[in-house]
Amino acid sequence: MTYELPAIVYVVSDSVGETAEFVVRAAASQFDHGHFEIRRMSYVDSVETIHEIVAAADEVGGFIAYTLILPALRETLRTEAQRASVRAVDIMGPMMAAFEDVFNATPKLRPGLLHQLDDEYFRRVEAIEFAVKYDDGRDPRGLLRADVVLIGVSRTSKTPLSMYLAHKRVRVANVPLVPEVQPPDELFELPPGKVIGLTINADELNGIRQERLLALGLRAEATYASNQRILEELRYADYIMKQLGCPVIDVSRRAVEETASIILSLVESRRTS
Repeated sequence: MTYELPAIVYVVSDSVGETAEFVVRAAASQFDHGHFEIRRMSYVDSVETIHEIVAAADEVGGFIAYTLILPALRETLRTEAQRASVRAVDIMGPMMAAFEDVFNATPKLRPGLLHQLDDEYFRRVEAIEFAVKYDDGRDPRGLLRADVVLIGVSRTSKTPLSMYLAHKRVRVANVPLVPEVQPPDELFELPPGKVIGLTINADELNGIRQERLLALGLRAEATYASNQRILEELRYADYIMKQLGCPVIDVSRRAVEETASIILSLVESRRTS
């Protein structure tokens, strides 16, 4: 049996129309058919536009696939297509009706929510990839592209904070401050509000570093965890932070979530100022 697809399929949506086009292409792939054209009509928000689309589909002998969220537009397209004997396939309507009937739920009736969620998802993924790529000062070029740059001595929660903030769609780079290593030049090119310093109580840092050494199977009394070394590093970090004129957060006895909340407030204040 031979199946004849119309030459033109109109994809109509009150948002982007990606969902409807994906379904149309998936269905068309099941047919052994040559050339056909998809014409996506995005952000349809008026009855007049629907009249024009139905008339165009009628003229060329095509059909319409639509994802219209607003009931008035959906009903207009259905009745106009029926009047003109144009085939129209409602992709979203039956699924929404099922949710309403089975779960007694009320739709938000806001076009574009799926696209909005997709955007949020991809921004989160991008931020996570960014945090991994520019963790621990690996590539100073990322500092200029970051939303926030965290600086501090080792074990001040720079990496956990970077990952936590990435899940909030904030692109974070972090740079460890070590007396023997000059911070990257890019750090001093940033506006002060973009850099956030992290400091910690020396005794608490001593305990954290000792636990870290034991976890790695090393001696807890190594120089890395000595009081003298810790005080030297903290003094150096304080010197750099004062040079930069950046805000400083004491992470002593703070959960990552608590520190992240402070950072997000600083970021928001910078954006609105």
